[in-house]
Amino acid sequence: MPTDTRTSRGDGARRRPRNRNRRPAVAAAAHPQFAPDTTVAAAPPAVDDRSFAELGVPAAIVTALAANGVTTPFPIQAATLPDTLAGHDVLGRGQTGSGKTIAFSVPTVTRLVASRTGRQARRPRALVLVPTRELANQVAATMAPLATATGLRIATVFGGVGQGPQVKSLRNGVDVLIACPGRLEDLIAQGHCDLGAVEITVLDEADHMADLGFLPAVRRLLDATPRGGQRLLFSATLDNGVDTLVRRYLTNPVLHSTAPAVAHVSTMDHHVLAVEAADKGVVVRELASGQGRTLLFARTKHGAKKLAKVLSAAGIPAVDLHGNLSQGARQRNLAAFSEGTTRVLVATDIAARGIHVDDIGLVVHVDPPAEHKAYLHRSGRTARAGAGGTVVTVMTHDQTGDVRTLTRQAGITPTITRVGPGHPAIAELTGPAAPLVTPPKPAPSAADQPAHGQAGGQAGRGRPRRRRGGSGRGRDGAAAEPSATTSTAGTQGATTANRRGRGRGGRGRGGAASTSADSFSASLRRR
Repeated sequence: MPTDTRTSRGDGARRRPRNRNRRPAVAAAAHPQFAPDTTVAAAPPAVDDRSFAELGVPAAIVTALAANGVTTPFPIQAATLPDTLAGHDVLGRGQTGSGKTIAFSVPTVTRLVASRTGRQARRPRALVLVPTRELANQVAATMAPLATATGLRIATVFGGVGQGPQVKSLRNGVDVLIACPGRLEDLIAQGHCDLGAVEITVLDEADHMADLGFLPAVRRLLDATPRGGQRLLFSATLDNGVDTLVRRYLTNPVLHSTAPAVAHVSTMDHHVLAVEAADKGVVVRELASGQGRTLLFARTKHGAKKLAKVLSAAGIPAVDLHGNLSQGARQRNLAAFSEGTTRVLVATDIAARGIHVDDIGLVVHVDPPAEHKAYLHRSGRTARAGAGGTVVTVMTHDQTGDVRTLTRQAGITPTITRVGPGHPAIAELTGPAAPLVTPPKPAPSAADQPAHGQAGGQAGRGRPRRRRGGSGRGRDGAAAEPSATTSTAGTQGATTANRRGRGRGGRGRGGAASTSADSFSASLRRR
């Protein structure tokens, strides 16, 4: 079936009352996952050799894409561009790394260039809603070359930073506003932004916005946009309240999907390493010791911070990424990872939604996620853009049942191996180990220095005076700079040292199969 095939209902059924801020809808094909007024397009062919120009993309944008190394459309782009460029509302479902950002950036820029309206103060002409500030920055980075080539102005709006520069950008006028819902609502309430001129609205990672509880804010923001605007929704899944957005705000949307609702990238290799709880820390350190980019997932902010600190102290430079870091620290740590200054990133689920870094060869679930969607999103940080990747889940005995359920719901059949420190399977997953890096010695504190004019032996007399201000309370919440400083310490003044801590490998029990691993393997084979 061609990708643009549509079927009309033609049954005269009465529709439910619509929100007043909606365009009049016409009859469309029924689809079991959505409301009766949803138009369905078939999945694109496995191979689509049409160029961007053949898909209808203007020459200036084709040139800008090529200048940034984007010459061949990915399947989600080839599938959606004919409909989005034609002005239709579109639902695009594809896994992380499938090319969704370019899929909505191209029609957004194209529509604004063709529009007769001009730039106005505080009134953006396009709105892109995203769940996290990292993702906002990633979308802006992808869209910036297209905007520059066409003379458009883009801006980002999110929390965690001062709003002054954001207010100034809006006052000067922007064409495309990329925003997180919370901060945008604040700016609208203060009179700094008006969505009355928005011509096209994009919801990126709508399922994650639903998971974070942002849907009420998203609905309020969509209600503030004009009735006649085009709306595009891109997501890895279309559940958990996302269908409500579809019914209420999209008119006859065309559904394009490059993956089933539960899917894993075929180029990923999935492994489960069954370990003793006492050996877990050493195994994780060995998994992080390879020469390629490695992304480790921890369950909590504290766990991510602690693990990055432990790895750096062990000679494996690592940075952390979680909600307790300031925006500046988050950007520095993510830049260090994406630019290759640091090979290891330890992240939490929410923070990792904005990680769009190519060439991540290994993703490690240090703490298995609570549900399968988080597993798929985490794992999707590797095997991006058609590349291969390896996903490892570290499982202790008490997690066997949870991991079995997790992998079943995620639709994967992993390779299960019982390992201990130094097991050959770990080296097979990581490749050759990188040289250890000796972290610099911390600078001596003022309390350790002799007082002026005193001998060193006299400086330590008496009880040290306590400084005012309670500096020992910790600053992870607001500024959070100590987290970034601690976890990046191993990247400065580095010297190569002989690898330590890997001599425990010959303990003779690494290759033995445990009861939990065997039972898990058997249950997977039965499915």
